Amino acid sequence: MDRLPLTAASLARFFHIKGSEVERYYKHHLSDFETWTQKEHATDWILLSENLGACCSIDETSLCNEVYTIVSNKDGHGKKGTVIAIVKGTKAQTVSAILKRLPESEREKVTEITMDFSDSMFSIAKQCFPKATIVIDCFHIVQRLCEGLEEMRLRFKRLAVTESRKEAAAFAQDEDRKAKQRAYYRKRHPKNKKERRGRKRIRKQKYKPTLLANGETKVEMLTRSRNMLAQSGDKWGDSKKERARILFGQYPQMKEAYSLICKVRAIFKSHITRKEAKEKLHEWYKEVNACTLREIKAARNAIKGKEEYVLNYFLNRSTNAAAESLNSKIKGFRAQLHGIADIPFFLYRVCTIFG
Repeated sequence: MDRLPLTAASLARFFHIKGSEVERYYKHHLSDFETWTQKEHATDWILLSENLGACCSIDETSLCNEVYTIVSNKDGHGKKGTVIAIVKGTKAQTVSAILKRLPESEREKVTEITMDFSDSMFSIAKQCFPKATIVIDCFHIVQRLCEGLEEMRLRFKRLAVTESRKEAAAFAQDEDRKAKQRAYYRKRHPKNKKERRGRKRIRKQKYKPTLLANGETKVEMLTRSRNMLAQSGDKWGDSKKERARILFGQYPQMKEAYSLICKVRAIFKSHITRKEAKEKLHEWYKEVNACTLREIKAARNAIKGKEEYVLNYFLNRSTNAAAESLNSKIKGFRAQLHGIADIPFFLYRVCTIFG
């Protein structure tokens, strides 16, 4: 249990004993939790200075109904020696105050730190690791652009829903008008009950929305396009390709936005120097300037504001994947526990497994 994210219940099933007893024995007798030096302040912050390395990552995660900032060492590879600090909250002032407890000489040895677009994390890295090269994760850059495309999709979906409601209301109104006309005609021309000739009585029909070539309505197509637009085109199946063809035919603006995102993906996938990447990125800026897509322009401005740190990716091609992987492992461990009853003990176990 000190080395792997195993729960007491999983061991209890193996040894045919009660899980609560295993947890109690481990907590109070087998582990050194009772004498753990960081037990008193574990809920607010934890520091493991011995894990500080040259290449670090910083990210945030949700634990115990709170948001924690986690600083990790990439050389730990998501195992023992990975966690450097766990601090409650994301405020730059609060987190920096805790990280500055680490020796300044050790903090200055950090040469590279990766992160997402968060301004608070950027401020933390600047204050606590002054000699480190800050790298903004390329996947978060593409994600920021996809958020702009998602805003466009939702905007068009709202318009499609409004259009569908208007069509349904117009259809219902037309049916009412026809029903009144039939009633008026029947009143003037009473039907002979013995007579069986004539067409079948027309009744009110239900509204059927217009279907597209793939059998979906416009609203359904826009709803089901969410995950498709976040993926690269080479990962689409046949049904997604058909949906994309119809979507881009109906909404050329979305096709233009998706094309611009694919060009950014291509820049980050290509093995080029930082200088060449800067030239390609500036060419992309010009293409965005020529379009009229305000959502993509807003994402462009966010990238442009931190361009130097975005381009640092091309120095060593470093990403924040290590931090995301650690977050996933911690959340997976939490899921096995089905909730956290004792926060300090949970964080103690995180530190013994990953610290």
